[in-house]
Amino acid sequence: MAFGWIDEQAEQRRSAGLVRTLRPRPADTPLLDLASNDYLGLARHPEVTEGAARAARTWGGGATGSRLVTGTTELHTELEHELADFCGFEAALVFSSGYAANLAAVTALAPHGSLVVSDAGNHASLIDGCRLARGVTQVVAHRDPDAVRKALDGHEGPAVAVSDTVFSVDGDAAPLAALADACREHGAGLVLDDAHGLGVLGDGGRGAPHAAGVAGAGDVVVTVTLSKSLGSQGGAVLGPARVIGHLVNAARTFIFDTGLAPAAAGAALAALRLLRREPGRAARAGAVARELHTRLTAAGLEAVRPDAAVVSVRAPSPEQAVRWAADCRAAGLSVGCFRPPSVPDGISRLRLTARADLSGAEIERAVRVIGDTRP
Repeated sequence: MAFGWIDEQAEQRRSAGLVRTLRPRPADTPLLDLASNDYLGLARHPEVTEGAARAARTWGGGATGSRLVTGTTELHTELEHELADFCGFEAALVFSSGYAANLAAVTALAPHGSLVVSDAGNHASLIDGCRLARGVTQVVAHRDPDAVRKALDGHEGPAVAVSDTVFSVDGDAAPLAALADACREHGAGLVLDDAHGLGVLGDGGRGAPHAAGVAGAGDVVVTVTLSKSLGSQGGAVLGPARVIGHLVNAARTFIFDTGLAPAAAGAALAALRLLRREPGRAARAGAVARELHTRLTAAGLEAVRPDAAVVSVRAPSPEQAVRWAADCRAAGLSVGCFRPPSVPDGISRLRLTARADLSGAEIERAVRVIGDTRP
């Protein structure tokens, strides 16, 4: 029978307590949201939603084609210029998603004969980029610049190291300056996914590479998403102009994909301009994360100290993690639930988003619910 193996895999997932389901959410919900990636609370900000609406009225509902045909509007170019300037890079290129941006950066910068050195904790989009790249990939220990050095030693030909700046599972940060040094010693490039750093780290939210002093370097390329701190959708690659020009000509997820919808570009641009005016939002997101961590650990929970805005709380098992998240939801709190195979270390967690717009009372309520519903 066609696709008969699907039933076997479905049963294996059920037995392991790893079945994923979709839960459509209404436009308005009474739940306190600590599950989304809306770090700065901008997804529903009036300026951001008006930016989306104005772009749709001006440019239409879709980009109408690939970026190289009809999918590049003046709005896309404006967003690219402002993103590059804000983050401290020479140029930027906008994609339809952060996932597509990561696939583009890794595959286009790892030709035949190249070596890709990938952190063991990297996001799935970077892992998939490594799998699709024509170079050879070597996975190294998490957050270990010496392991990167060892992997690069003796390699002849192009090489690139690939890492998240802030890892999405535990919210721990990569040692970016040390990684850049390790790469430079071997003439290798460095590709960094700053999805969880933009809007939270760096001066006024300019990102983890900016904070580490590696933004704008000729050997550093950074990817970002527009769907987290900027409250929109899409992604971008930032870097030297010659690298961006290469992506325009070589990145398949740019060449063969329909351009980002104008509404998403308009929302992201409005959010970026708002962040420029209100840089304190970035510091507030970090402060909320640290307060959550302090209160959770004081309540006897095992929480990982956050380096940005992600707070991870360990759960005893996948089944108990799912039940814990469901109990939180029943008590009015929405939290993320990370389980295998989404977590590289096999440890299940509740994943909390520290939003800049959370009040002290909401933080207290969230900690109380998580503590009261613990397995």
